[in-house]
Amino acid sequence: MTNQKSNKISTTHLARKAIIYLRQSSISQVRNNVESQRLQYALVDRARLLGFTQVDIIDKDLGASAAIGSRQRPGFQELLTHVAVGDVGIILSRELSRLSRTDKDWCHLMEICQLFDTLIGDDDSVYDPGKLDDQLILGIKGTMSVAELSVLKMRLQQGKEAKARRGELFTTLAPGYVREGSSIVKDPNRRVQEAIMLVFNQFQKLGSIRQVYNWFIQNKIELPANKAMGGKFQLVWKSPAQTFIPSILHNPVYAGAYVYGRRPMKKVLEQGKIRKSQKAIQAPEEAKVFIKEHHEAYIDWETYLRYQKMIDDNGTNFQPDPAVLSVRKGHGLLSGLLRCARCGHKLHVRYWGKQGTTPRYLCHGDYNEGGKYCIGFSGVTAEKRIEAEVLKIISPKGVTASLQAIKAVDNCQDDRQQALERQLEQTEYEAGRAFSQYDQVDPNNRLVADTLEQRLNEKLEKVEQVRSELYAAQMNTSSLSQTKKESIQELGRYFSDTWHKPECSIILKKKILRLLIKEIIVDANDAQQTLNLIVHWQGGSHTALSVPRPLPANKAHKTSEKDLEIIEKMALRYDDTEIAKVLSKLGRKTGKGNRWTKFNVGTARRKLGIKASTKIINDEILNMVQAKKYCGVSDSTLLKLIEKNILPANQIVTFAPFEIKQSDLDSEPVSTIIKRLKKTGKLLLGGSKLTNQKELFL
Repeated sequence: MTNQKSNKISTTHLARKAIIYLRQSSISQVRNNVESQRLQYALVDRARLLGFTQVDIIDKDLGASAAIGSRQRPGFQELLTHVAVGDVGIILSRELSRLSRTDKDWCHLMEICQLFDTLIGDDDSVYDPGKLDDQLILGIKGTMSVAELSVLKMRLQQGKEAKARRGELFTTLAPGYVREGSSIVKDPNRRVQEAIMLVFNQFQKLGSIRQVYNWFIQNKIELPANKAMGGKFQLVWKSPAQTFIPSILHNPVYAGAYVYGRRPMKKVLEQGKIRKSQKAIQAPEEAKVFIKEHHEAYIDWETYLRYQKMIDDNGTNFQPDPAVLSVRKGHGLLSGLLRCARCGHKLHVRYWGKQGTTPRYLCHGDYNEGGKYCIGFSGVTAEKRIEAEVLKIISPKGVTASLQAIKAVDNCQDDRQQALERQLEQTEYEAGRAFSQYDQVDPNNRLVADTLEQRLNEKLEKVEQVRSELYAAQMNTSSLSQTKKESIQELGRYFSDTWHKPECSIILKKKILRLLIKEIIVDANDAQQTLNLIVHWQGGSHTALSVPRPLPANKAHKTSEKDLEIIEKMALRYDDTEIAKVLSKLGRKTGKGNRWTKFNVGTARRKLGIKASTKIINDEILNMVQAKKYCGVSDSTLLKLIEKNILPANQIVTFAPFEIKQSDLDSEPVSTIIKRLKKTGKLLLGGSKLTNQKELFL
């Protein structure tokens, strides 16, 4: 380092401050290249030897790259601001490449330094950007800095890609694999291998990443993960994070494939600045390097592709053309399965009704572009028809399915037990190792003994915890008794009844349908008011069905004309309660299939514009109550007269009250019979009484 004062430094420069600019390209350099930082900070002494009394340090860019597309450097922007206000006499950096690695930033700095007469210095010399010779030197050094970075990157990248093409480039290995020379092999730890396989097995059973994650959390099963410790990655066991399960299922390394360059970098211009960003993750086959059957796999390649398809199918209703979606709690049994025969789009499900659970399927068609919907219909009828077809196919297999269910329950419990047994074995080993360390320490050295004793106690507590969980799992296993197994078989034997039980959830029904049905093509026949369905089964067979198209609510729930006619006739003389009784006795139902009530009759009457009845006692037409009051006899007497066709009476409909004319009550022979009844207490319906004649009615 030169200690002599440069003749380019004037008193004007010395009156201002010197700025020491520090930069390292990455966080790794900041942590590991400590000597480079020390040399850069030492430039403070060089600034004082040059005669500057005020020295500031800008080190905000430690760990920030100066290459094209890198993030904005706050330290460099602060440096430009200080120069632009005329406060800086000289900028010192150990190497000029620390200032910039791009022509744009370099030229910008040179222009500002020329304008405000600011010098630039490195570890060897001081340069005046206002002088032609120094401009040439600075220009050459700036160009070399840019070219040097490009050459270094190119060499490093070529080396990495050459190693990757051989399948030997590894950064952090996925849990479940370890290095063996220039290749990777399965981790020899059986617990690690079984834990990784458990993830794939549970996904095969449950079919959803979220459900697999919930299973591990609920059963308190730990999984292996790589954790940075002391600059190195070590395998640790812990409950899985939400992102850990998909990282395993998406990683092609578990299928025995070596993949490099799935997310290439790209440079984009945003608001006048070049930014680096990663492209969307590509399929393994489209990566820069793809080597199939590179190492020992946990699953085969076909299974891996099938799992990716299952994950992609677990989409959302917000995708433009979703495939069969993952099973959700909505009541739309056919959601995700219906496809429009007119435009080929998937039908979406909407929920209606008071409870918001009645499904309605709708194809948007070109509605969003100003057109109209293709098809829309209530799903109740179609769902019942599809249910009937499914039950017809799988009911004979009910017993076999129940046996498989028992086996699945046993396997699920076995998986958890096996995982807990391996975890117990691991914790017992760690506890034994901790005890060996504690046993070997001098008991008088309490500083060490206390720490080892605490560590041993923690390991022993962990052993007891895992042992308790394993015992509980074993107890739950034995709870599936022979009686419960027979009960499961009974459910399978009567599968149709099981399907319609409230305990059979909509989620389970959807899963069964998606195992059997690939998709359903639906079209509407407006002329015949039918829905034409073509069921595409998973095995490749097709079934054509036709079901009545559900009517709109205003038609499907319309009150029958006959009921309205009865209400209209009876409303002139009878109240709503009496009309509801008659309709119920006749077995009539409302438009929605409910029993008639006073409220329903009143609603229908008001829609017809009929006023409520006004009961007029002196009317010529009497009902049964009015008639018996008028005659002073019981209603049973009047009924007997009516049955013998002595007293004329009329009914609007069967079970409606009798209507009797007042003139008929006053006419013969009714009046004579009533008078005789009141006088003798005997009801004689056959004329004058003979001496030895028996009474017809006693």
